[in-house]
Amino acid sequence: MAQALVEALAVVFPTWCAGCDEVDVSLCDACRAGLAAQPVRRHLGNALEVRSALRFEGVAARVLRALKEEGRTGLARPLGHAMAAAWVYDDALAVPVPSSRASMRRRGFAATELLTKRAGLPTARLLVPARRAADQRGLSRTERMANMSGAFVARPAEGVRVVLIDDVVTTGATLLDARRALRDAGAIVLGAVTAMDTPRRRRTE
Repeated sequence: MAQALVEALAVVFPTWCAGCDEVDVSLCDACRAGLAAQPVRRHLGNALEVRSALRFEGVAARVLRALKEEGRTGLARPLGHAMAAAWVYDDALAVPVPSSRASMRRRGFAATELLTKRAGLPTARLLVPARRAADQRGLSRTERMANMSGAFVARPAEGVRVVLIDDVVTTGATLLDARRALRDAGAIVLGAVTAMDTPRRRRTE
C-alpha cells in the first residue's frame, strides 16, 4: 500500500535529481556524494578570509540553483552540511547576509538564512539592507563594488565576534560591504564562510 501511494504521488508530483535529472529522487546518491565538502580558502581585499565548502560548478552549482530558483528547500540540508565543514571558528556568531526584498518576494524564503540554519551554526541576524542594490549578474568587478557600496547597515554589536555567511562568493563585493557595516557597528569580523566559491576563470573581474 505504501509503495502504491509513493508511485501515485510520483505521477501527480514528479520529482527528479537536482544534480543529474534522475527521476523519482530529489538527490541521487552519486550527486549527494558530490556535495561532500572540499573546502577552499580565498582572501578578498583588506584581508577578509573566505572559506567555501564547494566550488560553484557541476553538480554543486545545479543543486544550489535548484534551491534558489526552483524553491527546492529540502536541498538546503546537504548544502548546509557541507557548509558546516568549512566552519572553523570558536566562540563566534554566524551572520547571514540578508536577501533583498525582491528576492524574498520572488522565492518566499531567505536562501542564506536557510543554509545557515541547516548548517547548525549559532546565528545572529545583525545585518539589514540599507538600500536597494541592482542585480549583480553581468556586472564587472568594479561595477559590483560600486553597486554594493553602502548596501548594508548593522545593528549595534560592540565587541561581538562574528563570521559572515553567504551562499556564493564571486568578486566579494557583497561580503566586503557587509563587513564594513558590521565593523561600523562595533563587531569583530573574523572572516566569512560560503557554501560555494565561483572558480577564478568564471569570476567577473
